Amino acid sequence: MGHASTHAKTLPADLSAPSFVRGWQARALVVAVLFTVTAVVLATLDHSAEHIYRAWVVGLMLCFGFSVGGLALLMLQHVTGGKWGLLLRRPLEAMTRTLPLVFVYWIVTGLWMKKLYLWARFSDSAAALKAGLINETEAHAIEWKHPMLNAQAFWVVGILCFAIWAFYAWKLNSWSLQRDADGPSTTAFWIRKFDNLSGFGLVVYALTMTAAVIYWVMSMDVTWYSSVYGLLFLVGEGYQVLALAVLTALSLSKEDPIKTVLRKTEQYDLGKFMMAFVMLNIYIGFSQFLIIWSGNLPEEIVWYMNRINGHWGIIITLDFIFHWLIPFSLLLSRDIKTNKKRLMRVAQWMIFAKAFDLFWLVEPNFKDAAANLHFSWGILEYIAVPVAMVSLWVAYYSWELTRRPLVQTNDPHLAEILEPEHAHA
Repeated sequence: MGHASTHAKTLPADLSAPSFVRGWQARALVVAVLFTVTAVVLATLDHSAEHIYRAWVVGLMLCFGFSVGGLALLMLQHVTGGKWGLLLRRPLEAMTRTLPLVFVYWIVTGLWMKKLYLWARFSDSAAALKAGLINETEAHAIEWKHPMLNAQAFWVVGILCFAIWAFYAWKLNSWSLQRDADGPSTTAFWIRKFDNLSGFGLVVYALTMTAAVIYWVMSMDVTWYSSVYGLLFLVGEGYQVLALAVLTALSLSKEDPIKTVLRKTEQYDLGKFMMAFVMLNIYIGFSQFLIIWSGNLPEEIVWYMNRINGHWGIIITLDFIFHWLIPFSLLLSRDIKTNKKRLMRVAQWMIFAKAFDLFWLVEPNFKDAAANLHFSWGILEYIAVPVAMVSLWVAYYSWELTRRPLVQTNDPHLAEILEPEHAHA
């Protein structure tokens, strides 16, 4: 029988990020440069830049998911409470502060609008139909959706959404430092203040995030629509953000201060939290598929046919295995959830699976790829471009981790999490 110490631990005097976080930043910058060069070489071999535009959207949505999804999970933590917030709050705050880089990525997407969206390329649908550039279904959809899907609305809605997200990120981050400065006597006041802001903020996030993904991704196929599309991305963002936050916390736990506050009990709970998002993710995705497939409506089912036929069935099968079956099966194991290295591997796999899923969502929107999976050098841009973009984002994120203490000292769960764990036989 092992016995734990009966004395509570104390926080180290230095709560800043360990020195190896700077190494993360440097390595991420090197990877970003290497894959940027690779993307340029691949575009030259493919004699076309078409896939760069599409792969850019995958990179945008990954970084957007980490940054704005991090904001959502941060607000969720403030609303629900729990010890997991003490471990993940500062990594989540660091994610929200990367929003300026995501904004730059989005501006580039807007500049390439006509390369990505039929509604932007052929605003005069009647003329485009007469010239044989689009079919009747596309022409009708462009005309019908023009009040919403137009260049001016794209910019206005996007800027408004980023302004709202920036406001919430600024308030939550600035209040977090004030909360620590005020001390334990104000804990109840700050919990209530964060709760009031975050509760309404989650509703605002759901609405603005849905608007963003409709413009940025769903409208690539101007003829298709889904009432749960925003919810799919909402859950997907939680899936990828939680994986990155857990991966960050486990990596930081090699040294203080996270080493002091991360116990096996909380690590196991984080593993169960990841499991919950894996299950919710597949539930929402399968629900949309089942409803559309059983309805068998021509205007809806084509979207899935384009992603199943022409060898895309291989990709959707792998997507199911990567995105759900593997992480679900692994997270059933208690041993994996209590083993740092193994849980880190699961978190890394979940991030890869999210990127793979975005490829399946984006590429078949284009006529040359719909129901026609084929290899070209351009397809490899879906690796090079997102890796370069995410690596630059990781460098920014790593820098933000070093800018403030990693543990919030004014937290009601701090005393409990510093208590020793009871060892078992």
